[in-house]
Amino acid sequence: MPKRSLTHLDARGAARMVDVGHKPVTRRQAIAEGFITLQPATLRAIADEEVPKGEVLGAARVAGIMAAKRTGDLIPLCHPLPVESVQVDFDLPMLPAGGKRPVRLRIKATARISAKTGVEMEALTAVCAAALTIYDMCKAIDRTMVIDAVRLIQKTK
Repeated sequence: MPKRSLTHLDARGAARMVDVGHKPVTRRQAIAEGFITLQPATLRAIADEEVPKGEVLGAARVAGIMAAKRTGDLIPLCHPLPVESVQVDFDLPMLPAGGKRPVRLRIKATARISAKTGVEMEALTAVCAAALTIYDMCKAIDRTMVIDAVRLIQKTK
């Protein structure tokens, strides 16, 4: 099996931005997800909009969208892209009565663009920024939160 070269390294091994100038503009979409594990009481406070710092999911949604638009500024070799659409959604788990076990809130981001390169980094960045915003807004009431399993779940050319 031939050794596959890394696209972000030149022949000497130095970092480089990939040249996409020869590629055609195509409609592209990427969907990413991630999770934040938190205490049931924290999830209740989020759902009931009782977190002292404010409306958590609205702030997290805006943070995800803003971060997706700035991905090229955050990731060193990522192309700055004119993102056409970013959607950030949350799946809140059902809470059993009297539940004490931590629960996982799912964050899903869909990014779309017409470009010469993919938009997966923007979707992943949106998920991360949304998760970090939830963490930041809830850290005073829940020190057990964990962000995990951030991944690309779909990419279309």
